[in-house]
Amino acid sequence: MTTLSNMIDEVLINLSGYTFQQDRTTYLSSAVTTTTSSSASPLILSLGSTESLGKGIVEIDEELLWVDSYDRVANTATVAPYGRGYLGTTAATHVADSKVTISPTFPRFVIKRAINDTIRAIGASIFAVKQTTFTYNAAVTTYELDNLNIQNIITMHWEEVGPSKEWIRVKRFDFDAYPDAATWGSTAQTVTIGDYITPGRTVKVVYATAPAAFSTNADVFTTVSGLPESCKDVVILGSVYRLLQYLDPARASQVSPQADETDSKRPYGASQTATKQIYALYTQRLAEETMAQQTQYPPRVHYGR
Repeated sequence: MTTLSNMIDEVLINLSGYTFQQDRTTYLSSAVTTTTSSSASPLILSLGSTESLGKGIVEIDEELLWVDSYDRVANTATVAPYGRGYLGTTAATHVADSKVTISPTFPRFVIKRAINDTIRAIGASIFAVKQTTFTYNAAVTTYELDNLNIQNIITMHWEEVGPSKEWIRVKRFDFDAYPDAATWGSTAQTVTIGDYITPGRTVKVVYATAPAAFSTNADVFTTVSGLPESCKDVVILGSVYRLLQYLDPARASQVSPQADETDSKRPYGASQTATKQIYALYTQRLAEETMAQQTQYPPRVHYGR
């Protein structure tokens, strides 16, 4: 099972060129048990080493912190009063021996955001396939499908009576994506069935919906997003190209024109070549997965009432 944590690691190793480019790291010698750092009582990090540490950003788990000063003798770093949960990350506690990344090129919380943005974006081309069931009542023709965010109903079947285990396709139904809110509620959608169905039988609805983004690192890709496992590399490629395009702005000569002189071997704009290659591969794989899904779920004719 592929989790969000696995996908973050895969995006990170792709961005680092399979360890060709490595961020400097150390570890916590003692746990961080608070989420604050005031001027009166600043947070002091105990680190395994301060050899590569400087004033600036460090990453612990998925939190960014701003180090205001450091002590190379005691191997400690003092966090600024504004340094917890830096740049929109969430301040959290951290256990001893946690990895500390110094000035990370691609923070993990940024990678997570890129993965979720990619999942939402590919929803315009690929839909997630999910299903729900309800029990048919002969006295009711319209059924509520609450809080499912259905884009379209792909198929509907009902379970035949007896030992055949046959599921018979429902050919006459009307789907209402925006029913009357006063009657059904603001999050409800409805389906009205026109076929004969034996009362008390189970009706299965297979529907298309937008892929869902991750919320926790333990979330499983196929379970949460609703996308097949074959789409994992599409999300990885989309996340990589989204992040690569921000390398050049970080190297722009915003401080002095002499900054470009030190980058003569890798001129400004060099990363765009890699970005275009990754984007081309991403669009190719997205088109392949879109075609595969259209083959698996071809348009089916159904009738209204």
